[in-house]
Amino acid sequence: MSAAPASSVVVEPEPYDGETARALLAALDADLDERYPGEGIPPPVLDPADFRAPRGAFLVARQDGDPIGCGALRPGPVPGTGEVKRMYVAPRARGRRVAERVLERLAAIAVDLGYTRLVLETGLAQPEALRLYERLGWEPAPAFGHYRDSPLSRCYGRDLT
Repeated sequence: MSAAPASSVVVEPEPYDGETARALLAALDADLDERYPGEGIPPPVLDPADFRAPRGAFLVARQDGDPIGCGALRPGPVPGTGEVKRMYVAPRARGRRVAERVLERLAAIAVDLGYTRLVLETGLAQPEALRLYERLGWEPAPAFGHYRDSPLSRCYGRDLT
């Protein structure tokens, strides 16, 4: 069976604290636990209000109704900056540019919300994420926020204007 094209993927806002989001975020957290066993840095506490307009968004990618990925936008570390968070694509849907579609939609929402720059943090144990961001033109950026001192973190930025 061949993989369905990314063009059949629908990316829409959903509540960050909804059932679908909780399931995708639990899968993301399990994936991160496998990649960073015993790392010991607790994740930052995230406020669901940050992922609702007019501050941000939480998006779910679906294919034929099946939730296969997600991504979020919240206010960034400096005014005018949005931070991309909680990017995840289920293993069964990887390699179909789902994350790229989610990022494109997050960038469009960021512009609508008045952000002029996006930043994000990812980790060294996520080589596919590093390749994705670099392929899409994200540039290395200074570490920020919760992961400022983490040797396993890599930060990227992208101007929207």
